Amino acid sequence: MKFGHPAVALVGACAWFASAPAAAHAFLDHAIPAVGSTVHESPQSIRLWFTEQLEPAFSHVQVVDASGKEIDKGDSHVDASDASVLAVGVPALAPGKYRVQWRVVSVDTHVTEGDFTFEIKP
Repeated sequence: MKFGHPAVALVGACAWFASAPAAAHAFLDHAIPAVGSTVHESPQSIRLWFTEQLEPAFSHVQVVDASGKEIDKGDSHVDASDASVLAVGVPALAPGKYRVQWRVVSVDTHVTEGDFTFEIKP
């Protein structure tokens, strides 16, 4: 089969698009406690690692209980030693399910948000 110039141009264009950098967003990479996990002790803080560095002024995380009441210490912050980590302190938590809700802005101004749950069992 003979390929003409249009096919060569199409292949070249596809190769260029495939190698072009994707728009960066700060996606959740992992967290402690882990997403969907069951733990047997109350954590002292909730820590979330993202795939991009975060803009501290516009990034926030909160923890709510099963009734939707915010129960964290209100000290949500981007870690000073690693700008891809978002953390918030929590008091001693009773057994039950908790939801972690986050909204972050990466340093390139893209916004992402999400949530996950974890459970504490005795």
